[in-house]
Formats: sequence, C-alpha cells, structure tokens
Amino acid sequence: MLNSIYGIYPPDLLLFLGKDFPAYRGKQLLDWLYRKFVFEPERMTNLPAGFREHLSRSFDFSVPAIDQELLSSDGSRKFRLVLADGVRVEMVLMPEAKKLTLCVSSQVGCARTCAFCATGRMGLSRNLQTHEIVQQVLLARKIAGTPITNLVFMGMGEPMDNLDNVLDALKLLQHDSTLKLSPRRTTLSTCGVVPGIHKLTGSGVKVKLAVSLNAASDDIRGSLMPVNHRFPLDILKKSLLNYQRRSPFRITLEYILIPEVNMSGQDLKHLRKFCSDLSCKINFIPYNPVPALSYRSPTEAEIDAFLKAAREIPQAITLRRSKGSDILGACGQLAARNKEA
Repeated sequence: MLNSIYGIYPPDLLLFLGKDFPAYRGKQLLDWLYRKFVFEPERMTNLPAGFREHLSRSFDFSVPAIDQELLSSDGSRKFRLVLADGVRVEMVLMPEAKKLTLCVSSQVGCARTCAFCATGRMGLSRNLQTHEIVQQVLLARKIAGTPITNLVFMGMGEPMDNLDNVLDALKLLQHDSTLKLSPRRTTLSTCGVVPGIHKLTGSGVKVKLAVSLNAASDDIRGSLMPVNHRFPLDILKKSLLNYQRRSPFRITLEYILIPEVNMSGQDLKHLRKFCSDLSCKINFIPYNPVPALSYRSPTEAEIDAFLKAAREIPQAITLRRSKGSDILGACGQLAARNKEA
C-alpha cells in the first residue's frame, strides 16, 4: 500500500523527490496540492510525464469521497466523508462575516462518552491518520474556493487521544510551503485529558487550547463527563496552569448551558473559583439538542438571567451561538453513520 502524499511533511517529501529530480519539481508539486488544490498528478500540467508517473507509483493521491452535504439556514455546510476503509467522519464549514471556520474530526467516533454528546454515543472505531486530518482541510479549502481563516479541532473525537497524528497534521498545515495556517487562528479542544495537555505543552507546536469544562464542581462534571473521574478538576487545573506558563495564548473554557444541570448560582460560584487564577476566556454555549437524549436547550430568558449573573466573573465571557444546529452540525451533534444511510 502506498503512503498518502498528504501525510508527508514537506521537507521530507522534498528530500525524497530530490534524490531523482531537480529540487524545483517538488516545490511545483506542493504548489499544485496546497495552492491550486489539484489532487490528480495527471492534471499537474507543468510537470513532465516521467515525474508524474513517478509520483503515481510512489504515493497515494486519493482523497475521501463526499457522500452527503447538508446546508444550514445560517450558511454552514456539513460534509460526511467516506474514508479509504469505508468508515465515515464529518466536518463542518462555518462562515461568519469575514471569517470562514472549519471544524474537523480527529477520530472516527469517540471513547469519552460525555453524556450530552452524540459522537460519544458512537463509541470509538479508530483514530484518524495524519493524512486523513489534512485531507479534510484540503477538501474544505477546495470546496470553499476561499481561504479558511480559522481551524478548530472540535469535530468527532477527542484530539488528545490521537495527539501524535493531530500534532503532525498541525505541523504540516502550518508549514510555509503548505497552507501556512496561523497558530493564533487554530484551536484544539479537549474534554480534559490531562496527559495530552502536558504533552501538548511540551511539544513546541503552537496552537490555542480550549477545554470543554461544562461544570466546575466534581460531582456535576463527573455526571456529565466520565473523564472527570480520572482527571478531576484539581488535576485539570494544574495542567492548565502549567500550559498557561508556557503558551502565549489565553485558554478558552467552553461551558455548555444545560438547564437544571449546570446553570444555578452555585454553579457560577464554583466556576468563578476554578478560573480565578487562569488567564482565560469563557464561552457559554447553549446546549444543542441531540436525538434520544433528555437534556433540553435553555430558553432565551434562562440564558439572559444566567449571563447577567455571570458578570461577576472577572474573566472575559461570551455567548457563543453554535452554527449548523438545524443540520446536526453544531457542537456535540456530529455522529456520522458508518453504515449505509
């Protein structure tokens, strides 16, 4: 089986090709892949036939097929991709003003079983390989026809459970000869896998960190997120303080608003205490309904009352309205079927 061209770090690719061909040929190839978004060697018209044949013999240029596209009323587009082994993952393109955000997946399913999340109900099938993460970004860029300004690892899967491949994909996508994605506009979200946070901290890869917190007391967070039983809040907090000391970026705490679960005055007191010494911002996200789950979305009145009370928290707070909820493309709703739909 040939290695995918999309998982090879550019300097390594140029070194390999430079053994048999002039150095500029490899740079031309990278231009076709990451500037022109052409994925078939036979269409790379300024490359000689012998070089194109060598490429076809040496690498796999195939990309996932799109077997479903759904358009939201807010302009978001959800794509279901079929990977080489037939499994499916989802990605979402979300336009807003001058921004275009792509939400990518890092796993097929997820093992973390958060109580409010559709992906967690799938279980984990497997990790995505580096090239399968990169392929999502390239396909989305080609489809959009315009640069992707923001990349978020908030799709299917827990990125920290597949961190090696995620970091390799980030290094590739941030390279000057590929998409030059800005670390300041790239966010990796985790449910709080502490060993992954430590590894990210020491990796040297620049990326913004978002933590799906959702409650700041161990009993409530543990009922929502089983990861909290292994890495309770005091351990999570230490890992975030360590990350904060070594990163130029402010941490984002994501807090899904679920009525009768985590929206009381006591919940806010716990939250204020947890983030008291963190350089962070807090995104409050109204819960997006998931079929077969009993949680409900908060009403506008409940949201307004909660935000008014949350003003006592000294950190920056925002209300983030998820996009694509009408096509099950919003936070916590991704659950690609891996059988024929």
